[in-house]
Amino acid sequence: FRSWATDLRSVFILEINVAQSDACGFSIKLRFGDAKMKKSLVALALTGAFSASAFAQSAVEIYGVVDMGFVAERGGRAGPISKLSSGAQSGTRIGFKGTEDLGNNLKALFVLETGIRADSGGFNQVSPNETDTGLPFGRQSFVGLQSDLGTLTLGRQYTPIFNTMMVADPFEAGMAGAAQNLMPTGGIRMNNTIKYTSPILPGGFSTEIAYGFGETPDSTSKGQESSVAINYSIGDLKASLAYNDWSVKTSSGSPAVVTFPKRKDWFLAANYDMKVAKVFAGMTDTDNKINGVKSNDYLIGAQIPFGKHAFIEIGRAHV
Repeated sequence: FRSWATDLRSVFILEINVAQSDACGFSIKLRFGDAKMKKSLVALALTGAFSASAFAQSAVEIYGVVDMGFVAERGGRAGPISKLSSGAQSGTRIGFKGTEDLGNNLKALFVLETGIRADSGGFNQVSPNETDTGLPFGRQSFVGLQSDLGTLTLGRQYTPIFNTMMVADPFEAGMAGAAQNLMPTGGIRMNNTIKYTSPILPGGFSTEIAYGFGETPDSTSKGQESSVAINYSIGDLKASLAYNDWSVKTSSGSPAVVTFPKRKDWFLAANYDMKVAKVFAGMTDTDNKINGVKSNDYLIGAQIPFGKHAFIEIGRAHV
């Protein structure tokens, strides 16, 4: 629905969209704009006949997903269990994002997104190696600038190597078969991060570069994380190659001794839409100094359309 402001200062449009998905999704958009001519605004507000784009200089969107399911697990070390689970397919969340048009094709933007445990009411994300019960905006929290040259963002964000993993994941990070449940991928999110995302260049190439400050006194390397990805997309083919280097804070012993062992990951991913089915493939190379494990793993899978809104998803991983 639409509503017109009549205070002679601003105009806003409110749109509510209900997403079609297996989870309950929603999106609320508010667009704001200053009116330079009060008389014109009054006339337009009374008639309701004006173009929203003429006033829309900034926009804020409230969005979210509520996903609940019944899960029966068998074969686990602790024995079988049946439970209600939040975010089985899509992580339950509520978020706020906005843009501000600064002119000359330059925009300011922000995202604040929190993961929610709908089954118990808590927050869903926890910082690595910390004992907090949940981060209020643990999914994403960043601010940035966007132009024709790309997007620069600052804050807690998804790593380029996680975005590469999504290219290879037929389950799209949902359900038990999600790639992050089967393969080592390095970090999913990075704190204290500067990230640059390029536009898609001629030939279908783009890149992501991210650096997360370790914020450790007297050291620029302890706790830091860096990640880079080169992406390719043309027609029905997508491919990505990513590298992630993470100095992970760990502690052991009594009294606790803090160390920063390295973890390095490569991830090569691709998918191709053949219309009758979409096929996925991924390969990783991991050198994890935290536990001394080196591994090479692969994942293959497919999405097969089954009806108008359904898919059969299959995947197999070698770990």
